[in-house]
Amino acid sequence: MRTTSHTFSRTSVRRCIGAGAVFATAGALLMVPQAALAADETEATAATTTTVQVLGINDFHGRIEADAYGGLPGASGLVGAVRALETENPNTLFVSSGDNIGASTFTSFIQQDTPTMESLGLGGLDVGVVGNHEFDQGFADLTDRVQPFYQQFGGDNAEYGADLTLGANVYKKGTTEPALKEYAIREVDGVTIGFIGTITADTQTLVSPAGIADIEFGDQLEAVNRVAAEIDDQVDVTILLTHSGAEVSGSDETTCADIANEQTDFGALVRDASPAVDAILSGHTHQNYPCTIQDRPVLQTGSYGANLSKLDIEVSTDETGATSLVSIGSSLVPLTDEEGAPVYAPAEDVQAVVDAAVAYAEVQGNEPVGKISADILRGGEAPGDDRGVESTMGNLVADMYLWATTDYAKYGGEPADVAFMNPGGLRDDLIYASSDAGEGDGVVTYAEAAAVQPFANTITTSELTGADIEEILEQQWQPGQDRPKLHLGVSEGFSYEYVEDAEPGEHIVSMTLGGEPVDPAATYTVTTNSFIAAGGDGFTAFANGPFRDTGLIDLEASVDFMTEHDVVDPAPLGRAVEYVEAEPTPEPTPTAEPTPTAEPTPTAEPTPTAEPTPTPTSEPTAEPTQEPTPTAEPTQDPAPSEQPSQTPSAPSDNGDDLAPTGGETGWALGLGAAVMIAAGLVISTRLRRKA
Repeated sequence: MRTTSHTFSRTSVRRCIGAGAVFATAGALLMVPQAALAADETEATAATTTTVQVLGINDFHGRIEADAYGGLPGASGLVGAVRALETENPNTLFVSSGDNIGASTFTSFIQQDTPTMESLGLGGLDVGVVGNHEFDQGFADLTDRVQPFYQQFGGDNAEYGADLTLGANVYKKGTTEPALKEYAIREVDGVTIGFIGTITADTQTLVSPAGIADIEFGDQLEAVNRVAAEIDDQVDVTILLTHSGAEVSGSDETTCADIANEQTDFGALVRDASPAVDAILSGHTHQNYPCTIQDRPVLQTGSYGANLSKLDIEVSTDETGATSLVSIGSSLVPLTDEEGAPVYAPAEDVQAVVDAAVAYAEVQGNEPVGKISADILRGGEAPGDDRGVESTMGNLVADMYLWATTDYAKYGGEPADVAFMNPGGLRDDLIYASSDAGEGDGVVTYAEAAAVQPFANTITTSELTGADIEEILEQQWQPGQDRPKLHLGVSEGFSYEYVEDAEPGEHIVSMTLGGEPVDPAATYTVTTNSFIAAGGDGFTAFANGPFRDTGLIDLEASVDFMTEHDVVDPAPLGRAVEYVEAEPTPEPTPTAEPTPTAEPTPTAEPTPTAEPTPTPTSEPTAEPTQEPTPTAEPTQDPAPSEQPSQTPSAPSDNGDDLAPTGGETGWALGLGAAVMIAAGLVISTRLRRKA
C-alpha cells in the first residue's frame, strides 16, 4: 500500500506541477494584452482635445439699429450674442465674410459707416475679408480710411486693420502682386487656425471704375489653392472666408446639392478648393444655407446680422505636440426670436455708439440734398394709402434706378433698358412746402430723401426676356391678398396697356419701349432693387434670371440723382394705360360700311303703300256721290235718308284708314237699292190710302 501510495503521491505531484505550469503560462499570456491595453490608455490620456468656436457674419451693411419688424438685432444685439456665446466657450473667434459697411441705413451712412466699424471693433471682430462694398468709395478710401479706423481696436496687432480686409485675389493692376493681405493666422488655446480671404471677381463691375483703376480681381479658386498650400504646414485648420456665395437658400439636401452643382465661380470654389481647406464661410448673395458638401461645411447667414454662422472645431493634440483635426460641426444661430426681439442681452458699450449715431443722424438729416418743383406723392387719395395705383413717386424712383444703371459715374456695368420700383418700398412723400426744420420750400433734405426709401436696398440688374417682363407686370395683380394689386413704378420710355378686370395672366394687352413693341423673345436689361429682384412682394418672375448686385445703395443713388439735377419734377403719370373696352371704337369705322345702312332707306318703299290709297279712295267716293240723286225724291222723310249716309262712314270709325275695296262698294250699292225700293213701297201705299 505504501508503494501504491507513494507511487500515487509522486504521480500526483508531477501532475500538479504540470498543471501549475500550464496555468502559469496561460495567466502570463492573458496578462500581456491587458498590459498593452493599459499602455494604450496611458497614451490616450496623454492626448488632449480642444474645441474652438468660430462665429461668423456676412453682409452686415451697417444695420446698427435693432429692427424688430425686419428681425434684426442691431449692432448691440449682434455683439451681445457673440459675447454670450464666448462665455460658454472662451476659445472663440469672431469673423466676417465681407460687406460690413456700404449699402447701410441712413444712421450709419451719414457718417461714412464709422458707427458700424466702431461697433464691430468694440465687439472684438478678429478677422474679415473685404467685400465689394468696402470699395464703394474707392481703393484709396479702403487703405487710407477704413483700415486705419479699424486699427485703433487692434491692440498689439499692428496688422489688425489689414486682417479685417483680406483679399488674396486682389492684385495690383497688371501684376500678380497682392494689393491686400491674403491670409491671417490666429492661435487659440494651442490650436492654430488660418483664414484665407477672397472676393468675387464681379467686383470689377460692381463699383465705380475710377475707384479701382489701380487694382484688379483675379480667380478665387487659383488664389485659395495657392495660399492654402503656402500655409498648410503653419496651421492646424484652414477656413476660407469668401465674399462670394450661392444663389439659393435652404438647409435641405436638394438645396445643398444645387449649391454643389452650381455652374458659377462659387460652385467651382465649393467643388475644387484644396482639401486643405476645412470649411467655407461665404457671403455676397444674402442667402441662408448651412450645408456640408464633400465633408466640408459651407455656410452663409443671410444678411444684416440676423444669424451667426457657427463652427465647432475639435483638434486633438498628442503628448508629442502633434495635432490633428477631429471634427468640425456647423450650424446657424438665429439672433432674434419670433417677435423680432434680440435673443441675447445687448452690449451696452455698443448700444451707446448706436444711440450717438442716431442723435447725429437726426441733426445731419436736415442738410439739403436737392430741390423739387412740386409735391411728389405715392398713390391714393391720402398719399400712400393705395399701392394699387400709378404714382408720381413710384415712377420717379424707377427713373432714378434707370439713371443709376446708365449714366451714374459710380456704376461700372452695362446700361439698363427699363427699371421698376415696388410701391411697398416707398414709405414717404416729398413735399414742396418747407418742413418745421425751416429748410425752405422745394428743398429736399437728407432725412426726407432717406424716409422715402428707408430700407437701404441695393440696385440690381437682370437679363430678362420680354415674356418675363410681361409676367412681372401680370404679378401686380394678387387676388386673395390684403392688397390685391401692387402697382409698379416704371421708368421713362417704357409703357404698357392693361385691363383692370381680367382673368389672371390676361391683364397685359401691350408693352412698348422707346415707342417700339417689346419682343417677348428678346432679352432686356432690367433694373430694380435687391428686395424684389429676389422675388419680394410676390414678384417671383424677377427670379426668372439671376440678378447682379450693382453695389449701389438706393438712397445714395437717389441723393446723387438730386444733386446732379438742378430741380427734380414729379414723374408724369400715364406710363401704365388702362385699356378701355371702348378701344374697339376704331372698329366702327369699318361699320361705316353704312352703305348697307343707307340702302334700307329704300324701305321708304312707302311709295307702293301710297299708291293703293289714291285709286280706291277716289273710285268709291265718285260712285256713291252720283247715286244719292234719286234720294232727292224722298226728302220729306229724313229718317230713312240718314241710315244710308252713316253706313259708308263705318270703316273710318273702326280705325281703318284704307280706302274701301270693290266688294265693299257693291255691298253698299245693293243695300242702298233695297232701301230705296222699300221707301218706294211705303210711299206707294200711302198714296193709295189717300186715294
